Amino acid sequence: MSDRKGLNRQLFWLYEGTGKASFWFRWALLTFDLLTIGYFLWAPFGTRERGHYTIDYVIGGVIALDLAARFYIEKHRHRFFASWINWADIVVVITMFAPLLVSNFAFLRVLRAVRAVRAFTFIRRVKGLTPWFRRHERIIDKVTNLVVFVFIMAAITYATQVGRNPDINSYTDAVYFTVTVLTTTGFGDILMTDDFGRWLAVITMVLGLSLFFQLLRAIVEPDNKVDCECQTCGLVRHDRDAIHCKHCGEPIKIETEGLS
Repeated sequence: MSDRKGLNRQLFWLYEGTGKASFWFRWALLTFDLLTIGYFLWAPFGTRERGHYTIDYVIGGVIALDLAARFYIEKHRHRFFASWINWADIVVVITMFAPLLVSNFAFLRVLRAVRAVRAFTFIRRVKGLTPWFRRHERIIDKVTNLVVFVFIMAAITYATQVGRNPDINSYTDAVYFTVTVLTTTGFGDILMTDDFGRWLAVITMVLGLSLFFQLLRAIVEPDNKVDCECQTCGLVRHDRDAIHCKHCGEPIKIETEGLS
């Protein structure tokens, strides 16, 4: 942080630093994200009222400020726009500030559910703050990927099937269908009635099973690698006992939990 000054230094400390204030700041962001995800999954699909638009503007303003702050502290600005998660945030802000323009496009509503990705990326940051998260980082990553996948596929199912499929009338129906397809349970009480729906079920099953098996593998197989970015070449994954970067040979310092 030696090359950062003023506001940039303070924001970087809140987003990436350690300490009680930065810890609670990030938990506040996670709480905000979880609340807005719940709102996205409930409000956008129902009848819109004046109060909903006010909430849209408030949420859009907070997300825009968060987006601007993260861009401001990004050392390599081109990497910021290379992240699809950041682009998802930009789309979310647009849909929140222009609800009258995009409210009739159901698929754009799905992109609001992608905000779940941003929320769960915080969990990856928390891994470095507590020993428990560090010990279970691989499992946490796989659970995060699976939960986000369910969020997004259920949103797509809802946006494309409501009004066309008599078996899907609520977001709960969409989540229920997504989970039953992903787990290959297949109760048969909800069926796809068109080719697009059937292809959607196939994609959900194939990708979902892949993520599910990755989670099982993470549970049964120990992970001997940790996230520690090399400041020279940028390699992130290293062995837990590594003292030099495997790629460029530069010394690295991996934080350890020490004696309990």
